[in-house]
Amino acid sequence: MGKRIIFHVDVNNAFLSWTALYLLKHGYQVDIRNIPSIIGGDESTRHGIVLAKSMVAKKYGIKTAETLYLAKKKCPTVKVFSPNYEWYYEQSRLFHEYLKKYTPTIQRYSVDEAYLDFTGTSYIYKDYVGLAYKLKREIKELFGFTVNVGIANNMLCAKMASDFEKPDKVHTLFFKEVRSKMWPLPIEDLFMVGKKTAERLKKMGIDTIGKLANADIVLLRKHFKNQAQFLKDSANGVDYNKVEKLETKNPSISVSETLPKDITDLSLLEDVLFRQASEVSSQLRSKNKYCNTVAIIYKNSSFKSYSKQTKLENSTNDTGKIFKEAKQLLKIGWRQDPIRLIGLRLADLTDCAHKQISLFEQEDYRGDTEQFQRTIDEINNKFGANTLIPASIIKKDD
Repeated sequence: MGKRIIFHVDVNNAFLSWTALYLLKHGYQVDIRNIPSIIGGDESTRHGIVLAKSMVAKKYGIKTAETLYLAKKKCPTVKVFSPNYEWYYEQSRLFHEYLKKYTPTIQRYSVDEAYLDFTGTSYIYKDYVGLAYKLKREIKELFGFTVNVGIANNMLCAKMASDFEKPDKVHTLFFKEVRSKMWPLPIEDLFMVGKKTAERLKKMGIDTIGKLANADIVLLRKHFKNQAQFLKDSANGVDYNKVEKLETKNPSISVSETLPKDITDLSLLEDVLFRQASEVSSQLRSKNKYCNTVAIIYKNSSFKSYSKQTKLENSTNDTGKIFKEAKQLLKIGWRQDPIRLIGLRLADLTDCAHKQISLFEQEDYRGDTEQFQRTIDEINNKFGANTLIPASIIKKDD
């Protein structure tokens, strides 16, 4: 079959770009990609943080994951816009559906990223770099946002390549290019190397990817134990992971988010889950579905993945109930390790709401509650996500 050919396609500044498109579509006169602008959480709470920023805002020193308060101190004129997760989901769906035209072997890595496996398709595609430029151009023309495309012989290098220079670029990182293109990069640029790991490596005198690639494995094991071989392999561009189609006979809806840094703060993880619960429950209601299982997926700073799930007594598509279950799973399932990716999955979907009746339970108002949340969905779809949030599910400080 020959060497693998893997694409990593990444939407440039997805939340801000998608918000800009939504605003322009609904009569807003300014493209917020061209002004100091931020996509952020609720400014009235102490948890309001920067989720995305324009390139203009970045020039003021505004950083992702810092507080909106600090961002406004850096640039008092910055415009803050609320995230619109329902719109993001629709743009993500269109994006991933478009990519499926070119290969059936596609893995949705996150809401704005995908891996495509073109191995063994050279009889169809004679020029993979040319194909990447075609994808990039068509996405911009069809949807109005830009992407980066990385091309490599495995998933790790494809991801690294797509991050080389942004926005709206195509880059390659084949095996023969690892030494010249990847080794000179600073150690913190190696995919999945978090801030703390990078700091530990620098204290050992390993400040570039090349130095890690050539480091003594015995020394690395002394400091990083089981993580050592993974680090050395990654620095050498070695990755055996396969692009996996995330399709299952057990219907589910999921969303995941790669965090801008390792997170160890419970309240920040709850913030992410709150946004995710709002998004996936809205998707459930739009499909007239109910879930019987709620699961959280974690990936920590040591690149290890694990999950925790619970079976519900009663199927639901209620945002508050789903968020409540997610918070409980977080408390009992999180290992207190630094988290780099977290996701929420709703599984065992059904078309009907099944409820266990208790002799001591009051009359069931499920129908009224669901209709109320559908009304909220309609308002949020029209005016932006989280325009209205039921008081019963607003996070309160302990």
